[in-house]
Amino acid sequence: MSRYYVNKFLYQVDRNPDYLKRYAEDPKNFVATWEQSIGPRLNEVELSTVHSLTEAERRALVEHDFVALFEMGAHFFLNLTLFIGIYDEPYMKENGPLAFQREFAKKVGHWTGKDYPSVES
Repeated sequence: MSRYYVNKFLYQVDRNPDYLKRYAEDPKNFVATWEQSIGPRLNEVELSTVHSLTEAERRALVEHDFVALFEMGAHFFLNLTLFIGIYDEPYMKENGPLAFQREFAKKVGHWTGKDYPSVES
């Protein structure tokens, strides 16, 4: 897993309301756009050609598969907060406060007692 690049995606998208909206509405196109033009930006003028997503990472991001991202070693907090940004409101309407957080915990609960997936690159 190119953990740095996945974590960069999670961090940038969670902190930009426009990115978050675009990702929630059309994940396939947004992930492709991010990987081709947003992610490679180091700053306003420099681009990197070193990083790219693996097919499994790309698929997990497109499918909003936060469990797969967790299992591949995506940073737990970045993973959780991005998907809270997408799912918290609809889950709360259906099941009350913290409903999505409980769902997230339940879905990664099979990891209880195991070491957290390595976040080393």
